[in-house]
This record gives sequence, C-alpha cells and structure tokens, in this order.
Amino acid sequence: MNLPNSITFSRLLGLPFLLYGLHNPTDRMRWICLAVFLVAAGTDWLDGYLARKLNQVTDLGKFLDPLVDKFLVLAPLLALIQLGQVPAWGVFLILARELLIAGWRINPNLTGSTKISGANLWGKLKTVSQILAIALLIAPTPNSWETPSLVAFWISVILTWISGAIYLWPQKSTQPAVKTSGLTVE
Repeated sequence: MNLPNSITFSRLLGLPFLLYGLHNPTDRMRWICLAVFLVAAGTDWLDGYLARKLNQVTDLGKFLDPLVDKFLVLAPLLALIQLGQVPAWGVFLILARELLIAGWRINPNLTGSTKISGANLWGKLKTVSQILAIALLIAPTPNSWETPSLVAFWISVILTWISGAIYLWPQKSTQPAVKTSGLTVE
C-alpha cells in the first residue's frame, strides 16, 4: 500500500471519535468532532494530490478513496439523524445514490469493463458540498444557523443526485463514426 492509499485509509480512524462525540454532544465535543471531521476531510484532498504528484494513482486508490469518503459522510449523517438535525429520508437519498454508483463503478456487467473510474468534477463538487453541510451541522452554531445548515444539506443531496445522473448518463464515444458499406459504425 503506497502513501496516498495509506492516507486514504487513515480517514477511517476518525470515524469512531466522530460517532462517540456526536452520541450526546456538548458544545465542546461538537468543536472536537468538527476538527476531527475537517482533518479527515482534508486528507481527501491530500491523498489525491500526493497520488498525482508522486505518480502513484492506482486502481486500489480509485476504489478506496470514494469508499472511505462514503463512510466519512454517512457516519456523521447517521449520528445527525439520531440528534434530529437531518431527516432520515434525506440521508437515505445520499446512501441510495452512493450505493448505486459504487456498484456501477465496479460491476463489469454494467460498465462493460472491470476498469475502475475515478471521480469526475461533479463527484468532487458533491463531496465538497457534503463536507460543508456536515461541518455546518456538526458545529455548535446558534439557532439562527439551523436553516442555512439545512439548506446546505439539501443542496448536497441535490448535487449528490446530479453527480450520480451525470455519472450514469451514457457518454458519446469520442471516436469518430466510420461509414462502411452504408452502415455507420461508432
């Protein structure tokens, strides 16, 4: 396992602290959880940067990075359901999309190959919006921040589904069509 993949895997180490801290959170515990969450989320950028800089982009990394991102997003969201801060059906929408795309990425019967593709721009926007929304929801903000935090959450749900639809949308081939004996072959 190379350095970027090790950093990706290390994000999982913050999850027990997040779940414990959000079980019965005090303001102080919320600040600690926010710090843990933001450090873990920051490693998402770091591992990708190092993988490209060190030329260590691997299929394992392409698979592991979005999987760990899903745990990093879904674990605090589940805790926030328990705290009554987000509706379960909103989190279900995120979970459903994540499972659908994860299956689509690695199932050769669906994609036509066993090659694991990395995240596109919309997938990255989705992840950033989820991190921002979760950070706002974890932070011990005044009641006046409840609505902006929920708006951020719902924007992340919408971006989650937009990125999923774009990922699944059939892409036109970049190869030019070739005409042979009256038939067009793409």
